[in-house]
Amino acid sequence: MEKDLTKGNVFKTLMLFTLPILLANLLQALYGTVDMIIVGAFSTSECVSAVSTGTVTMQTIMAIVTGMAVGSTVLIGQSVGKKDLAKATRAYSSSVLLFIILGLLMSLIIPFLANPIAVIMNAPIEAFDQTVDYVFVCGIGMIFVVLFNAISAIFRGVGDSKTPLILMLIATVVNIILDLVFVGALQLNAFGAALATILAQAVSVIASFIILKKKGLGFAMEKEHNKPHKKEILEVLKYGTPVAAQEALTGVSFMIILAILNSFGLIASAGVGIAEKLCGLIFIVPGALMSSISAFSAQNIAAKEDKRAIDGMKLGMITSVLFGLVMFAITFFGGFYLSRLFSNDTDVCLASASYLKSYSIDCVIVGINFAMMGYLSGKGKTLFVSIQGILSTFLVRIPVCYFVSKIPNISLFWVGFATPAATIFAIIITTIYMLIIRKQNTQDNK
Repeated sequence: MEKDLTKGNVFKTLMLFTLPILLANLLQALYGTVDMIIVGAFSTSECVSAVSTGTVTMQTIMAIVTGMAVGSTVLIGQSVGKKDLAKATRAYSSSVLLFIILGLLMSLIIPFLANPIAVIMNAPIEAFDQTVDYVFVCGIGMIFVVLFNAISAIFRGVGDSKTPLILMLIATVVNIILDLVFVGALQLNAFGAALATILAQAVSVIASFIILKKKGLGFAMEKEHNKPHKKEILEVLKYGTPVAAQEALTGVSFMIILAILNSFGLIASAGVGIAEKLCGLIFIVPGALMSSISAFSAQNIAAKEDKRAIDGMKLGMITSVLFGLVMFAITFFGGFYLSRLFSNDTDVCLASASYLKSYSIDCVIVGINFAMMGYLSGKGKTLFVSIQGILSTFLVRIPVCYFVSKIPNISLFWVGFATPAATIFAIIITTIYMLIIRKQNTQDNK
């Protein structure tokens, strides 16, 4: 095994495991951010809006894949924690074959939905055609996106968070180079940004299989083991499907919110898109901690070290909140200047900064919920993780956003409060659920 997460100092073990994930997430955020920066530097606000709208759509789809891949991380992590290498082998081979099929289906279906997606997203008429181009090209390359996320999840399951970092670094460097060529030099606009993204993912997937062949995972990976196993496939689906469903509905909620805000006009659409990009960067730390806590908890709970898993969750919360306080101050007071990284349009930057002032509250509190979700995912309680995400999104965030947006002459500042309100709701119901679990465990141990 690359890393046994059941031994050593909890904080040190968790942070050393988290750091590569954090850097990989930073690169992943940079991966998408570069598109916006280069498009903003070489193209018009119409192109920025198109890439923004298209990116939200593709992030929704990628979030579904990432959520499903949690099933592989949890199952392999539990197998490693139990020292059951035969089951780990079956989980690996089943996961790879499952995600190859999923990726191929997505690559066949999504391109045909590019135009309807642009309509559903209420893409501004000036940016409509470029939005279709972006979604179409990214849709064709979804097989590479799916495999990249699946393989990264498998590596994390065995305690290896360094290899996914290397793969993301490769993808990011290739993406930057191709962005400069396709968007900067050839002026292919949104089409070029999408093409650069997909080709970079393809290069990274090829590299991942080379690494797998040379390095291995600590258990059998020969050709005779590369076959599906019904039980393991069902377990991956059991753990991954609820998270994927939550991510899908959360992504849909972002699309609904962007569609609502697109009605404000081109400036608001571009501004919100930039704000969401910045928030993606801000949430890198809590997101990385959630991923690492999930794998950390899976191994420790399987090894009957539940207290160690809870300690990891608590330390993750503290770290995330402290970081969030710093990000809150930077975002609240410096939102306009941060937005300048993505656009030279003053009105767009002002719209983004206004939205960020209220949204920035989430920087502090989101890590609490993320840490609890990571722990519960590692414990196999992914169904609840899905339910709380769906409830907070559809009972709080979307309704708040919709009703606030209907107030005459309302600014994006007030709309931004919808996100922290949803997070507070999620923290409350998750805390109640964890207290119920704790009470049940106490009674069972008597």
